[in-house]
Amino acid sequence: MTAHLAEAADRSRFTAETERFRRELLAHCYRMVGSAHDAEDLVQETYLRAWRAYSAFEGRASVRTWLYKIATNVCLSALEPRRIRVLPSGLGGPADGSEGAPSRLAPGEVSWLEPCPDGWIATAADDPAAAVVARESLRLALIASLQHLPARQRAILILREVLSFSAAETAELLGTTTAAVKSGLQRARARLHELPSGPEELLEPSDERARALLDGYIAAFEHADAALLQQVLRADATLEATPFRDWQAGRANCIRMLDAYVMGRPGDWRMLPTTANGRPAAIEYHRDTEGVLRGHGIVVLAPTAAGVRGVISFHDPALVALFGFPEVLAE
Repeated sequence: MTAHLAEAADRSRFTAETERFRRELLAHCYRMVGSAHDAEDLVQETYLRAWRAYSAFEGRASVRTWLYKIATNVCLSALEPRRIRVLPSGLGGPADGSEGAPSRLAPGEVSWLEPCPDGWIATAADDPAAAVVARESLRLALIASLQHLPARQRAILILREVLSFSAAETAELLGTTTAAVKSGLQRARARLHELPSGPEELLEPSDERARALLDGYIAAFEHADAALLQQVLRADATLEATPFRDWQAGRANCIRMLDAYVMGRPGDWRMLPTTANGRPAAIEYHRDTEGVLRGHGIVVLAPTAAGVRGVISFHDPALVALFGFPEVLAE
């Protein structure tokens, strides 16, 4: 067999052994860094490093464990020089309701948290119990909280409590001791306990009530009808949007802001339903000055039995393609 054929055979074997883990590695890297775009880049780097080291792998560990070791260390290296990613509510309290238009922060002034596609979450068909854990571990509120942990504590918490690696396995993955892992996990738990986190009590996207709330939110925007939001939002609803510093608390303030500065006229917006981070969401399209509906971003809802508790809109056109939607919407 020529060297070329041997390399092709190795590549084929490598792909067969590793590619099935790509989706869960995307979720892992996303939990670590809080950015779907960065997670894609980090998984690409993981596979590149894995391929370079494949000939020396020799099956001393499971392929999955080996890939997680590479991915975790790729993430830790990437996190060293970076600021934590936040949502607007992580920058301070809500606006008092008397301000004018929300203040947009300059690019690079803040590193914003991003949503991730539900396609990165293990399906119930794969493992029903694992699917529940994976979905809950990708909640935006949890991802935001994880950003406040030191990178290695974050890795320990995710490896132990989300991925169920043992303390010894986690120590091996991170090149440390079992005692250090146990200590790091204790500190990570204590830090998370200090951070504010409201009750989740959220409806699953498959719940008919959740879909009805999403449909109502979409209809309000597409018809520029702020009154419809009264039927969708809870009295204590919150509204956040990146890249804006200001965020709103209370249904009246949320509706005032959306009606005055966002909704525009009927037909200015089109929204296509999807899911993100285990929650109902919609891809946003906004009509430009030429009348073309261009991808604008994605909005993620926190639905409860009493209505939508939180709305987070991510104004980033690049997210439209990442979620698998066209950049321009034909009519």
